[in-house]
Amino acid sequence: MTELPNPLFDLDVAKRLAAFQVPDLSLDTIMASQQRNIEALTKANQLAVEGLQTVARRQVEILRGGFEEAASLMREIMQPQPPEDRVARQTEAAKKSIERALSNARELAEIVTRAGNEAFDIINQRLGESLDEVRDAVAKRGAAGKE
Repeated sequence: MTELPNPLFDLDVAKRLAAFQVPDLSLDTIMASQQRNIEALTKANQLAVEGLQTVARRQVEILRGGFEEAASLMREIMQPQPPEDRVARQTEAAKKSIERALSNARELAEIVTRAGNEAFDIINQRLGESLDEVRDAVAKRGAAGKE
C-alpha cells in the first residue's frame, strides 16, 4: 500500500504559510505577531511560576511557625498547673491555631489569585493587541484596495 505524505510533518513551514498569505499581510508581519504572542505567554507563565514559588516559600514559613508554636505549647502544657488552667490554655491555643490557619489559608489564596490575575491580564492584553493588529491589517488592505 502506498503511503500518502502527511502535510502536518512537512518541515517547510514558511513555504506553506506563504501559500496562505492574506494580501498586504507579509509573513514577517505574521511572524512578528506570533513572536509577541509567545513573549506574552512566556511572561504570563513566568508570573504564574513566581506566584507558585511565593506560595511554596510561604507554606514553609507557616509550617516552621506551626512547629515552633506546637513545641512552645507542649512545654507550657507540661508545666505543673491545675487542670482548669491546662484546659483553658489548651482551649485558647486551639482557638488561636484555628484563627491562624484560616488567616494563612486566606493569605495563600490571595497570593494564588493575584498571580493568576496578573498572568491573565498579560494574556488578555495581548489578545486585545492581536485583534487590533488584525483589524489594522484589514483596514490597511481595504484602504489599499480603494486606491
